Amino acid sequence: MSLLVTVPRPELARDLEPLPEGVLVLVWPMDAPAGDSGVPTSIDIVVPPYMSADRALPLLAGLQVRLVQGQSIGYEGIERLLPPGTVFANAATVHETSTAELAVGLTLAAQRHLDQFAVDTRARSWHPVFSESLADRRVLLLGYGGVGKAVAARLAPFEVDLVPVASHARDEHGVHVHGIEELASLLPSAEIVILTLPGGAATRHVIGEEQLAALPDGALVVNVGRGPLIDTDALTRHVQAGRIRAALDVTDPEPLPESHPLWGAAGVLISPHVGGASSAMHPRIAALVKRQIAHLLADEEPENIVIRT
Repeated sequence: MSLLVTVPRPELARDLEPLPEGVLVLVWPMDAPAGDSGVPTSIDIVVPPYMSADRALPLLAGLQVRLVQGQSIGYEGIERLLPPGTVFANAATVHETSTAELAVGLTLAAQRHLDQFAVDTRARSWHPVFSESLADRRVLLLGYGGVGKAVAARLAPFEVDLVPVASHARDEHGVHVHGIEELASLLPSAEIVILTLPGGAATRHVIGEEQLAALPDGALVVNVGRGPLIDTDALTRHVQAGRIRAALDVTDPEPLPESHPLWGAAGVLISPHVGGASSAMHPRIAALVKRQIAHLLADEEPENIVIRT
């Protein structure tokens, strides 16, 4: 059985070696139509470029593709870009650990004023402060999927009071997970809220004016999920009032306009959507693509299928 795979980077092609017999890998950056790039119109697995769905996925129109293997965990809005009859898999198992690292890093940076110390370092200024710890804080973890569980595992050594919340209540491996319907009763005692939920209509503005108002003064909101999880206007009002702090890897809109008041606001730390952008990504996406190749060669169902148009 022969199999054709396209990948966007030569480095990923090299990471897939050695290839099983009958498997051919072509580099297609998807910056031009397949025909213009010397790529056949029938492909078994297409791996589009990372964070380039709007540009790349429309190029699949007119092609015969068995599987589109995305490089992100999130997939909201992807369906509208795919031609009919497309099977799309997300990149679960690739970014969870890296995103969890950043979630903890942002939380620590905000709690211990590391962002301000970085500014002081450049200014050669020595300004000790008494800061909030991460230890002993009540952390509301909103989202208990792959990323949420990775965050929980990394928070365990920090001796926090962790309160996981998900779409429905359950007990999982000795951990009690609260249902989203309990959120209103949990927010008033939450000192830190970490959001790892996926995007989409069901989770849009899960943290809005009402939820922010319920948080205690000085609470920290950390978002490594999707920007629209938080009502940006409501968050801006609470930040400007000095009530709420924020550490955001994702924003709505993204990026924020240059004149947006969250830029430079006291108590706000923003990173440019880099949760999965670390050296952990490349070997993990290669491992996932290798597994997908093996599944197709064995006539098995691929992993992580989230869309069938």
